[in-house]
Amino acid sequence: MTVPLFADQQMRFLDRSLEDLMAERLACDPGAAALSLFLRAAAEVPAYQSFLATHGIRPDAVRTLADFARLPLTDKPSYMQAYPLPERCWGGRLAACDRVAVSSGSTGKPTFWPRALHHELDVALRFEQVFRDAFQTHARSTLAVVCFALGNWVGGIYTTSCLWHLARKGYPVTVATPGNRPDEIFRVIGELAPHFEQTVLLGYPPFVKDVIDSGAAAGISWERHAVKLVFAGEVFSEEWRSLVCARIGSDSPCYDTASLYGTADGGVLGNETPLSIAIRRFFAAHPEAARELFGESRLPTLVQYDPLSRYFELHDGTLVVTGDNGVPLIRYHIADRGGLVGYAEMRDFLRDWDARDLSEYGFDPAWGERPLPFLFLFGRADFTVSYYGANIYPENVTVGLERPGIVDWVSGKFVLEAPEDAAGDRELLLTVELLPGVEADEAKAARIAESVRTELLRLNSEFAHYTPEARQTPHVVLRPFADPEYFPAGVKHRYTRR
Repeated sequence: MTVPLFADQQMRFLDRSLEDLMAERLACDPGAAALSLFLRAAAEVPAYQSFLATHGIRPDAVRTLADFARLPLTDKPSYMQAYPLPERCWGGRLAACDRVAVSSGSTGKPTFWPRALHHELDVALRFEQVFRDAFQTHARSTLAVVCFALGNWVGGIYTTSCLWHLARKGYPVTVATPGNRPDEIFRVIGELAPHFEQTVLLGYPPFVKDVIDSGAAAGISWERHAVKLVFAGEVFSEEWRSLVCARIGSDSPCYDTASLYGTADGGVLGNETPLSIAIRRFFAAHPEAARELFGESRLPTLVQYDPLSRYFELHDGTLVVTGDNGVPLIRYHIADRGGLVGYAEMRDFLRDWDARDLSEYGFDPAWGERPLPFLFLFGRADFTVSYYGANIYPENVTVGLERPGIVDWVSGKFVLEAPEDAAGDRELLLTVELLPGVEADEAKAARIAESVRTELLRLNSEFAHYTPEARQTPHVVLRPFADPEYFPAGVKHRYTRR
């Protein structure tokens, strides 16, 4: 069965239940959908036509999914930055899109990602899954508090718009948009939350935790507001999830929290479900099972995804996605390290580990589950560090170490991390290698920290807009030249640790 084409996608989204929409989508062929999108893009997107011609590819020769899998990958350097924005849009018309989001790259220069209403409706289904399947919002009056940065930054406005779609569909959701301003968030909670049966905070994990902790110190009794949490942009531990749930008075992490896997270029690509959270909590308790399935000792983010919306492939252990958008993505290499596990494959794996019943980990089989495939995500493969939802690039830090005076002390090698402390808070940790004969002292560390902060604010617009001011200055640790733990001699240096 191929993808259905609808004359009025907006009315279809509004008039059909989530159950009907998901059943219809599960009956479709994701591979056929990806191939169909490719053929449309090859016929209607000028930049993609040129891209294919450059690679000597005739679109009419791409007839099967095997043919599709041999198409060249697109990415930012070879495609997004190589062709003008209008030429990357459907019909070569930027004006066909009525909204735009912004992300920043390693240079801090924003990349614009336009979209139209029907692209949002596709992503709104991911929010509907979370709000209905987990939060039972159809039966509870809900205050949704958007704590992402507002403006053109993708998190805030995209989230707000998708929530408005849910409200228009009939969900009893009222949306407040204080953005990432704690004083405004507290004002919204104080004035509005008592009038609703539940309150949902949506934001980057470390920021949401900051809000919860500082709100409690300011006298907010979070447990009175039946708080639910929606996260995006960070990998966090199950211990961290349990800690945050305890602070809002929740004993049901599978049904009171959800994390979204999203990017500015692709929208929301997948979302945690009560099932995926319970499975992840099983893996947290059984690291040997996690190593067997995921191939690493660390625990990845685990989401379920709709393959009709976002068709995923793997390339050298990194994710490739195909999906419709204002700028359609055809075999787009998003440089995230991870992998794919089918629904039946996951259930078989759990059965082999005697984990058929996940009630021990917070899942209630009576609430049901959707047979969607799973995606696991370790984070960026391009050596970025994610901090308060901002991708921090080594190139930004390097500039801060090249300032007059500082360059006389340091070798230029460093390690950037965003560890979580015992309280569950994240800090930006920068370990810097000194030149031979240079001694460490607090004055040097403070000057380096301020220089790096200044350059991050100047070069990285995501950092400037997403990170609270109190968390912007890195903690700098100075290590001697060729320190064996961080800067061993004779081996290739890695500038980030996760």
